[in-house]
Amino acid sequence: MIEPAQAGAALLLGLAGAGHCLGMCGGIAVALQMRGVSGPLPVLGYHAGRVLSYAALGGLLGLLTGSVEAAAWTQSLRYVAAGMLIAMGLYVGRWWFGMQHLEKLGAAVFAPVQRRLSGLLTGKGTLQAIGLGLIWGLMPCGLIYSSLAWASTAQSAAASALLMLLFGIGTLPAMVAVSLGAAQVQRVLQNTGLKQAIGVLLILSGLWTGYAAFAHGQHLHHGGAQGEHAEHGLPSAQQNHAGH
Repeated sequence: MIEPAQAGAALLLGLAGAGHCLGMCGGIAVALQMRGVSGPLPVLGYHAGRVLSYAALGGLLGLLTGSVEAAAWTQSLRYVAAGMLIAMGLYVGRWWFGMQHLEKLGAAVFAPVQRRLSGLLTGKGTLQAIGLGLIWGLMPCGLIYSSLAWASTAQSAAASALLMLLFGIGTLPAMVAVSLGAAQVQRVLQNTGLKQAIGVLLILSGLWTGYAAFAHGQHLHHGGAQGEHAEHGLPSAQQNHAGH
């Protein structure tokens, strides 16, 4: 399915984006509270819907990328995954802000939808809170978009959905805290040192992913070369060595 390192990276991405999530979605959580959508069940319903929307998008993209069966495509996605992890690590650590371009592109698409759906904030029930969470999971956010791009490299609907589910779970401490007014938890998760430490871990994970992709590519290259020698009746390097 997915490797433990991938699962850890997905959780770290969600946790590290605490400050960013508060800036992008915190206003919606506060608006829900002001409109009467409060209490444990509606709040949890809202966030459950939000996390499920991430998983659904991840599954869709994983299905699309997994439908292409080509070694070169798979290898390219491995490098994309490495690059995305490094970029997100730099973004989370506040050292590089290139991911904001993704937000601008997404905002142009989502802004009209957001205006049309703003009237739905009048409800107070748990089911409506879940529906709102599903809708707001599509909010233009560079962290979400980059996480989706990374998760899609798993090339499996189930694996990509699971990675985005874990990402969403990682965002819960910050978002539930703001929904319930837990200011102390918010301050801890927004700590610059914590975010930079997680950023470094993400960068290291990206570097390791890139190295693993390179090693896998070398293995495929040598395996293909040996197969070509065998097809033409030529001895491979190992065969020559064994002959001596």
